[in-house]
Amino acid sequence: MTVAPGAVGVDVGGTKILAVRLDGAGALAGETRRPTPADGAAALAGIIAAVEEVSAGAGGPTSLGVGIPALVDARGGARFSPHLPGLVGVDVVGTLNRRWPGVPVWVGNDATAAGWAEQRRGAATGVADVLMVTIGTGIGGGIVTGGRLAEGAHRYAGEFGHMVVDPHGPRCPCGKQGCWERYASGTGLGNAGREAAMAGEADRVTALAGGDPEAVRGEHVTVAAREGDAQALAIMARFAWWLALGLANLANAFDPEMIVIGGGLVDAGDVLLAPTRRAFATLVEAGPQRGEVAIVAAALGSSAGALGAALLAQRG
Repeated sequence: MTVAPGAVGVDVGGTKILAVRLDGAGALAGETRRPTPADGAAALAGIIAAVEEVSAGAGGPTSLGVGIPALVDARGGARFSPHLPGLVGVDVVGTLNRRWPGVPVWVGNDATAAGWAEQRRGAATGVADVLMVTIGTGIGGGIVTGGRLAEGAHRYAGEFGHMVVDPHGPRCPCGKQGCWERYASGTGLGNAGREAAMAGEADRVTALAGGDPEAVRGEHVTVAAREGDAQALAIMARFAWWLALGLANLANAFDPEMIVIGGGLVDAGDVLLAPTRRAFATLVEAGPQRGEVAIVAAALGSSAGALGAALLAQRG
């Protein structure tokens, strides 16, 4: 894939800002990371500093894409962000245009950018109909249909984590109850692990948390499951059912050829993906008759969002 040398992409997460610079072949030529401030103005200053750092010595960015965890409107403004509310109302596009006049700027949802990167350069390269599901603190998504990025009428498509799967479930940061991400995100796995630990059904998981059931986190469940601990594997299987429930709903709606799972939780590997695939086959409509929907791990790791943002800024 040919891109203009010096294309820069930024992924703004809840804890870190990652900026990457691409060479003319679209390969990674540099990257930098810095913490994400909670304050919107400080976060914007952090984005600018990261771009300046990653493009230092290269004459500045030739194009600039920024992915943020928010509903981003057609003008590139963050309208709603449960996990980074400080960016709501901040003029990201205008500020970047003033800082780098004449440089093409794209600002959009971070998971949308990650989905585009995986379809263009990652696990779904060449697959025309793909859903990207990013699993971290919450759940985000990206949609590629017929080889084209689908962002929706208001550019809000892909907010998969806020599908309500239990209207009587726990309250979500978005304000609703029972959102999918309350059950199938990293936060959801931690909650499931603590519930099992407090019920005396997660001995090894509790030990990994220092013996305190209330200190159990999702990573403790993952480590114990990888060790083959039966109780941890049972927790993971219940969690995978919730993940598969949402994936089945998405497959019923979009009929993808492939679903790519990204975000930090995908590092769990087959202890998560194998039970998810099994549960998905029983939950999706006409599972035995509809043909395979591949559920695969993302290939680009933590750089997917930044890479996708850089590629989207190049679309013109």
